[in-house]
Amino acid sequence: MKKLVLVAVMTTVISACATDDPNQRAKLGAAAGAVIGAVIGHSIENDKGGLLVGAAIGAAAGGGVGYYMDNQQKEMEAALAAEQANHDIEIQRLENESLKIDISSEVSFDFGSAGLKTAFMPTLQKVSAILQRYPNTIIHVVGHTDSIGSEGYNMDLSYRRAQSVVDYFNSDGVPASRLITEGRGEAEPRANNETEAGRQLNRRVEIYVKPIVEGQESEAYQAP
Repeated sequence: MKKLVLVAVMTTVISACATDDPNQRAKLGAAAGAVIGAVIGHSIENDKGGLLVGAAIGAAAGGGVGYYMDNQQKEMEAALAAEQANHDIEIQRLENESLKIDISSEVSFDFGSAGLKTAFMPTLQKVSAILQRYPNTIIHVVGHTDSIGSEGYNMDLSYRRAQSVVDYFNSDGVPASRLITEGRGEAEPRANNETEAGRQLNRRVEIYVKPIVEGQESEAYQAP
């Protein structure tokens, strides 16, 4: 079984790294999360040593997940009340108990740039501080763009913007093992790209905070 898992890891990564694939960076981010989740899930279920891995990561008992995420959501909403009032950030609770934080690219990045605006960093610091207080989660950062420019350009820009957020969290103290980057380019618009208002909605970074549930640890690593 260990050999099969290793083969799956190698196949997934090699496929994601194909040099003629214009979306390889985005696929690699998603593939890495899936592979990590699969390996950890296998270890926890089948290997004595995997129990140590699970314990090191930390998992919430199934019955306490809702309460754990309730408290995290309340802290997020309180800390980001001003940003929500300005429509710079939206916070949602999903059916699988995950938190979804939508960040407008207009307030976080200059047009065509993946560099975080200095004025937005205090907001990310608030998010980072709460993420560190609730360690039993995996954070997926997903970038999106409008349809202006080529598909390859938008895929790369979306990935780089998501990576900028991940880099900030990591530099502020969130462990890299909890962070997964993905770019989806123009593939998942929220609104019509024919209007400026629609394009503005489509330019965004989404942060998914997924709980690590005891006995279902690998699910936290699956792409949202």
